[in-house]
Amino acid sequence: MPDHPQRLVPLAGASNFRDLGGYSGDSGRTLRWRLLYRSDHLGGLTAADHAELAARGVVAAFDFRGRQERAAAAYDVPGVRQHLLSIEPTVAQNMQALVARGGRIDEPTVVGLMQQLYRGLVTEQSARFAELFRHVEQSDGPLVFHCTAGKDRTGVAAALLLLALGVPLATVEHDYLLTNTHYRAPHMPRPDVPPEAMQALWSVRLPYLHAALETVDELGGVDRYLREHLGVDDAAREALAARYLEA
Repeated sequence: MPDHPQRLVPLAGASNFRDLGGYSGDSGRTLRWRLLYRSDHLGGLTAADHAELAARGVVAAFDFRGRQERAAAAYDVPGVRQHLLSIEPTVAQNMQALVARGGRIDEPTVVGLMQQLYRGLVTEQSARFAELFRHVEQSDGPLVFHCTAGKDRTGVAAALLLLALGVPLATVEHDYLLTNTHYRAPHMPRPDVPPEAMQALWSVRLPYLHAALETVDELGGVDRYLREHLGVDDAAREALAARYLEA
């Protein structure tokens, strides 16, 4: 499906800063623009980027990065409160461990590791997503949530938020795949990893997201997962809809 021209927020220091507005949600009500944003990390933002976020009224940033990731690309955006929702990365570490054991990294191996990551996000990191939902429900202004690339941890968070707001799965998948259009992956060639494996690492693919959503289904489906694992009951969903969906 074609994308909306307002979706991508053009920033010099982040390539994957996107507005979740405009999607059709529960009962056909449209998500309001300029309230919910998803992004890659904000450590490279310029003064002009800071001014853009201020103009949009962004008041809070929710950072899924791990400790070393934050230290490598710290940020301080004037007027934006930072909340740490740390989820330590695992795929690169698992790749390194595999190589240390004499294993070989190829594309299927990376795909499997990515699917393992996504399943683990649903089962092991639900507390972090639950915390994000609590803040989103009670936010006093526009907010952004992000990780390093804005694709995996952020991608699962965005999918759960959109599903909670009644956005159809096909639209959720569309939003997820936009990372492949917008994200500028770092040039980090590794002689021990073939290019197609690196591409699998730095891109998003529907089998990754489906691994997370299939795990949600195994736990009873989206409604039950939201209620029992994230603490998002019917009242919370109504509050989210009232805040983020057009009347």
